[in-house]
Parts: sequence; structure tokens; C-alpha cells
Amino acid sequence: MAFPLEIHVTAAGRPPIPLPAEFRYARDDPYAVCLAVGAPTTESVDWVFARSLLAEGLRGPAGIGDVQVTPRRPTGHPSPPDTVRVLLSTREGDAATLEIRASAIVAFLRRTDAMVAPGTEHHHLDLDRVAARLTTGGP
Repeated sequence: MAFPLEIHVTAAGRPPIPLPAEFRYARDDPYAVCLAVGAPTTESVDWVFARSLLAEGLRGPAGIGDVQVTPRRPTGHPSPPDTVRVLLSTREGDAATLEIRASAIVAFLRRTDAMVAPGTEHHHLDLDRVAARLTTGGP
């Protein structure tokens, strides 16, 4: 399932720029989501991370390492976040900050939950395919 959205990207201290992007989700990889920046209009840069990380990032800071997700609320309000900030880092130390409307993330997660309810992901894994990928390094 592809879910188109627009994000704002800030890199290397430059002003934010809007870019097309899409979230992708597949029942056969139920724990993961893909954030494809540039899709569908250009060749995308894909970041794959846990679906649960995206959900946790709506409530509070989540993640360590190359993907971190933080809600951004109006100043002084305990209300739901307006946007969510996703910090993407590479091994080389490069980083980009993405701003995504929280309502888009909520809508995307509802669609993924309808496909695979949280807590039932293990019922949708193709363990033979996973084992083949691990042993051959293939897709």
C-alpha cells in the first residue's frame, strides 16, 4: 500500500523545502514501514523502520540511531501534535530533518492497522522467505 504525502525537509542548516513522499506498507513485512522521499515523482530515497516507532513518535520522542521521531505540539499545549519531526542520520554523520503532518501519519497508521492489527504481525510473516533472505542476501 502506498500513501502519498508532502513533507518539508531541512538539511545542513538550509531553509525547509517541500518534497513529495509516500509511506509504503506491505502485509508480508508487517513490522516495517518505508518512507520514500521523492516518490512518486522522482527516484526515491527510501528509509525503512519499525511501524511501532512511527506510532510511538506521535506520543513522545522515540527511536535511537539513524531514525528518531518526535511530536511537535503547539507551544504550551498538551494537545495532539500538529506535526511530527523525523530525524534521519547516515553512518557518515549526515542528517536531514523531515516535518510531516501528524494527521497524515495517523491516517496512514489506521490503514496499516486495518491490514495487520498491531500485535498480530507474527501471523503475517513468511518465515521461509525471511530465512532465504538471511542465508542468500537476496530480496
